[in-house]
Amino acid sequence: MTFLEAADLRRARPLRLTPELVSRIAREVEDSGPAPGVVVHNDADYEASLKEFLAAGPWGGEDVWVFGYGSLLWNPGFEVVEQVTAVLPGWHRSFCIRLTRFRGTPDQPGLMMSLTPGGSCRGALLRIDGASVPASLNTLWRREMTVKPPNSPPRWVTAKARGTDVRAIVFAANRKGPNFVGGLTQEQIADVLCKAAGHWGSGADYLLQTIDQLERLDIRDANLWRLQQIVARRLAGSGQPNAQVRHDE
Repeated sequence: MTFLEAADLRRARPLRLTPELVSRIAREVEDSGPAPGVVVHNDADYEASLKEFLAAGPWGGEDVWVFGYGSLLWNPGFEVVEQVTAVLPGWHRSFCIRLTRFRGTPDQPGLMMSLTPGGSCRGALLRIDGASVPASLNTLWRREMTVKPPNSPPRWVTAKARGTDVRAIVFAANRKGPNFVGGLTQEQIADVLCKAAGHWGSGADYLLQTIDQLERLDIRDANLWRLQQIVARRLAGSGQPNAQVRHDE
């Protein structure tokens, strides 16, 4: 194979987002706190919300499953005693939550994934030991629900794993919330992910870590895969030195 033939073959393979590409937009961002006018939950809010949620659901002191589809897969923030790949019917991943903090700023808002109705979502069920449920969910509540009203409030759902229905907690998009942005094209989402960053990192890094963890679970989300190709292509053409582009083999 000639050098030109090899180059043509590499170009024919789809681009793959890499840490080197993501590093092109990495920057230090100071956490300036909630944007003006944003109301956040306090300790009493979290305690009341969790107490009401558990009382209204099927929990009776036993273990609890949480369905992870994004950052919970690679950074759950609580002790997971078992993880099982699963499918959640009736929901799909979507970059639909506008962020002015964490992975965005008021000047350059970011986007976060949540779940919206339709299709199905492959992810993982994360099991919390019964004795640890209150403390673990308290941590999870504070992480997933910062603002009022919450962008992705919790709900009980039925996932499927190992051929069995499993009741689980999931955080799905509040489509009536002020930060919900539906109907974005992948090109529009890529525009945001290639620019936005906050004190937790960039949107491109969030996408990369999610894609990588899904691959470890042998899950290929077609929409996310196409999105990361768009982001990779844009970052590869950004003109910054020392970035490597990986192609699928």
